[in-house]
Amino acid sequence: MRHVLGAKQFTRPEVEALFETSRTFEEKVKGGQVLDRLRGRIMATVFFEPSTRTRLSFEAAMLRLGGQVISTENAAQFSSAIKGETLEDSIRVIGAYADVIVLRHHEEGAAARAAAVSSVPVINAGDGPGEHPTQALLDLYAIYREKGRMDGLRVAMVGDLAYGRTVHSLAYLLSLFRDIHIDFVSPPETPVPDRVLAYLDERGTSWSRETDLARVAAQADVLYQTRIQKERFPSMEMYERAYGRYVLDPSLLARMRADAVILHPLPRAGEIDPAVDADPRAAYFRQAAGGLYVRMALLCQCLEDAGEAYPEGSEALSVLAMGTISIAEGKGTAKAQVKGGTPA
Repeated sequence: MRHVLGAKQFTRPEVEALFETSRTFEEKVKGGQVLDRLRGRIMATVFFEPSTRTRLSFEAAMLRLGGQVISTENAAQFSSAIKGETLEDSIRVIGAYADVIVLRHHEEGAAARAAAVSSVPVINAGDGPGEHPTQALLDLYAIYREKGRMDGLRVAMVGDLAYGRTVHSLAYLLSLFRDIHIDFVSPPETPVPDRVLAYLDERGTSWSRETDLARVAAQADVLYQTRIQKERFPSMEMYERAYGRYVLDPSLLARMRADAVILHPLPRAGEIDPAVDADPRAAYFRQAAGGLYVRMALLCQCLEDAGEAYPEGSEALSVLAMGTISIAEGKGTAKAQVKGGTPA
């Protein structure tokens, strides 16, 4: 059984294979093809925190693959958690109803707790200020689609780097690639955690802490903006000190490279001026759209590893059966050498 709990669990070949699968699904969906790869399978989305993109894209992904969905959008209020049921007991029960569980929870480490007792794969859809691995995968997919490569990039991560779980997961994934430099730009109230920096050091990934966003933005291949997460601050006073410190507006945009890419995990809350939206470098809505295809690929991978997803003779892609996928720098193309599997 393969759970998706954190970005550190992925290898470069796995990420590249996943993206090739995502590209294939993107082509098929945009071409109007009806897929039934997961026909007869059920996904449970269990969200203890609010979500728009993550929950709906996972549910759309399952439906696009011919599967079905059962869901609780506000599990803290509309599940037996309000009666005092533990997360572990809820997962044991839900696992009897579904083939895969997508879990969002306000507590860091909740996904790992769920996986420890689950009879079906668990996918971490965000655990408090910890990680959000599937968001990081779609962020990296957006970088690949926009830049055509994942090596040799300078990435600026801006905003709430302390509570921003997407930042943590994306930094871990970027460390898989060559010649990466990450500039961390944040208010003093929301610095990137030391555990993230220590991991980058272990991987030999170059990084720096910065305060001058204008200077950093002028050098960045990718500017990854994040919101200041009001709901996670210990006090309103601390939040107000951090809010509005770094805003991407047309004046900052003018300093950026012509081939730069602007990403944001969304939702935004004032840190990107809507006037930026019309610029072709603003890729955050394309980024969100690509999440559908990445999550389709992940669902297939999880259920395939559970030994249930594909009947004999299926055309579906076996991610783990694939050989090397080479992503050419600057060309935005990928080529799979398949051993024992056929691309979907």
